[in-house]
Amino acid sequence: MDKPKIATCTAPVNIAVIKYWGKRDEELILPINSSLSVTLHQDQLKTTTTVATSRSFQEDRIWLNGKEEDITHPRLQSCLREIRRLARKRRNDGDPSLDLSHKVHICSVNNFPTAAGLASSAAGFACLVYTLARVFGVEGELSGIARQGSGSACRSIYGGFVQWIMGQKDDGKDSIAQQVEPETHWPELRILVLVASAERKPVGSTSGMQTSVQTSCLLKHRAESVVPGRMVEMIEAVRRKDFAAFAELTMKDSNQFHATCLDTYPPIFYLNSVSQQVINLVHRYNRHYGETRVTYTFDAGPNAVIFILQQHVPEFVRVVQHFFPPETNGGQFIKGLPVKSASLSEELKQAIGLEPMPKGISYVISTKAGPGPRVVEDPAQHLLGSDGLPKETV
Repeated sequence: MDKPKIATCTAPVNIAVIKYWGKRDEELILPINSSLSVTLHQDQLKTTTTVATSRSFQEDRIWLNGKEEDITHPRLQSCLREIRRLARKRRNDGDPSLDLSHKVHICSVNNFPTAAGLASSAAGFACLVYTLARVFGVEGELSGIARQGSGSACRSIYGGFVQWIMGQKDDGKDSIAQQVEPETHWPELRILVLVASAERKPVGSTSGMQTSVQTSCLLKHRAESVVPGRMVEMIEAVRRKDFAAFAELTMKDSNQFHATCLDTYPPIFYLNSVSQQVINLVHRYNRHYGETRVTYTFDAGPNAVIFILQQHVPEFVRVVQHFFPPETNGGQFIKGLPVKSASLSEELKQAIGLEPMPKGISYVISTKAGPGPRVVEDPAQHLLGSDGLPKETV
């Protein structure tokens, strides 16, 4: 049996601060508005994917988080087809080293719960496309291919602060992601993911978006009249490192996105009572200090993503622990980047004045902005063995 050609890469999760919700083309995944996100650091949240290709493989196969899945999924097929098309073009241009008739085996794992409102499909498809490109020797613009797997995946092709330009063309060639600033641009910015639940979300984003596009007039107004101006303001705020402006836009945009979910008929509820309590907590905390020190954003699920400057992290984490007391015997409440301990004044507790919600938050992931996809050079890290099958540890 010949040795498979093999590559392993990792890719990050991204969190949109100007939200993408609604497609104008379901097949090509073209959005009704542009969006802007922050790429999270892969030390805390990442997808790892290994792709192998060999003449001895009988068919294309994929394993996700230890379980074999259906490779005929249309979005997977779009990405495979597009990469093979570009590889064929390259071979026709004079690189004969690749046999495109060889089948691929793909193995992918996340180091965080899938489908819990953490953008696992974004990291997953970005990683798939980046790794396939590596194996097939494809270079150039990959975000447009990742977009055809999952819209937000195009933004995970880059690190730092990334915009997905909606584009105008019917073929989607101009609907691509671009880095606005690298991850090194704003080193003081910290991100806390408050995990309210690791269950699957009740309404997947694909079907939720379709219903919103069909039924919400607010969504149409948002896409046409609100988002274009917000994109300009958000890019400005990021470039100036203006936390107050960044924070206010982020909260307003998250709230408007969830308002369009409520304006969808029948309505979609992604936020739960814990999410609403986090929103109240943030506003009361900011009001107490007379300035915006903390901001929240929620995707299609109840988990809060908090942006905050480094110097305020210890106190705010104490506030979260106080108002969402964790289980005493539970594991680590804070995962990821270490957080210094801090005390909490009675004055602040009283100013917030909310009833504590025990066990409302399972744990907190402490992280920061991070780089785009990376190649893993160490062969010991491959998820597939030399036989092209998942290693036992996966």
